[in-house]
Amino acid sequence: MNFKSLPQLLDYFKEESTCRDYYQQIRWNGEEACPHCGSLKVYTTKRGFRCGDKECRKDFTVTTGTIFHNSNIPLRIWFAAIFLATTHKKGISSVQLALDLGITQKTAWHVLHRIREMLKEKSPQMLGENNMVEVDEAYIGGNNKNRHYGKKRSKEDYRFTNEGKPYQPKKMVIGIIERNGKVVLKHVPSADLNNVGSLISKHVPKGSTIYSDEAPVYNHLKKSYTHDNVKHSLNIYVEGNVHTNSIENFWSVLKRGLYGVYHQVSEKHLERYLDEFSARFNTRTLSSQERFEKFLVESESVLSYKRLINDL
Repeated sequence: MNFKSLPQLLDYFKEESTCRDYYQQIRWNGEEACPHCGSLKVYTTKRGFRCGDKECRKDFTVTTGTIFHNSNIPLRIWFAAIFLATTHKKGISSVQLALDLGITQKTAWHVLHRIREMLKEKSPQMLGENNMVEVDEAYIGGNNKNRHYGKKRSKEDYRFTNEGKPYQPKKMVIGIIERNGKVVLKHVPSADLNNVGSLISKHVPKGSTIYSDEAPVYNHLKKSYTHDNVKHSLNIYVEGNVHTNSIENFWSVLKRGLYGVYHQVSEKHLERYLDEFSARFNTRTLSSQERFEKFLVESESVLSYKRLINDL
């Protein structure tokens, strides 16, 4: 199998049995394991498998404990959704996915969020071990001046809008990118020393070279890193190797996706969208099939609809 487009993928996965056999090989590589207890003592049944451990004895299928868990959607449709969501550079909306795959918009919305759950990084990315690192912040949301009068910030009390509801400022995202490498994104309440410092120390080893703009919050980096900044306020954007163009280029893709494809993203789910964009960027050098198989290997992430809408 070697697919580079959606028609090629669908031509191969014509039957549900083909999809299950393929996913079974991806997940277990010929050695079935109970997703409940991890036992390798497994029996085949008419409906799937049964754990042979006497303290477990639970029935399961190849989709148990994965993003496909308890889903009535055929795996063929799931595979097409994963392919579309991970190959479109700026993402795909639930409305468009519903039209493309012949499912409802509500189902497509849930499918996309399960895919984003799969795209989460399972372990912290370490950046700056082999190259220079750039750090910057972005603000997601509409400008106050462009909002309807009722949703604009009240001049009498900045905590509320003109219609009396709590004012929602732009959402802040911190980004760390390694040149010619990967990116790490985090939604934070504010770009203060605690939020920025903890994120950088988690993903960048001490002694690495970090470039930023002249924001005061980055001044502390000189204590543990080789740090320099570029003077955007003086219209200086590049000084030798000192620039933040890599992260700025990434912000342009992120904002075009959020504004042009999704239009509006709630703060509740913003982190999931950041996982989606960072996962696509971090696998940009892989072929369509390599990316597809890589994400399927990491698909053991259960996300129920109830948890999705209630988890704050």
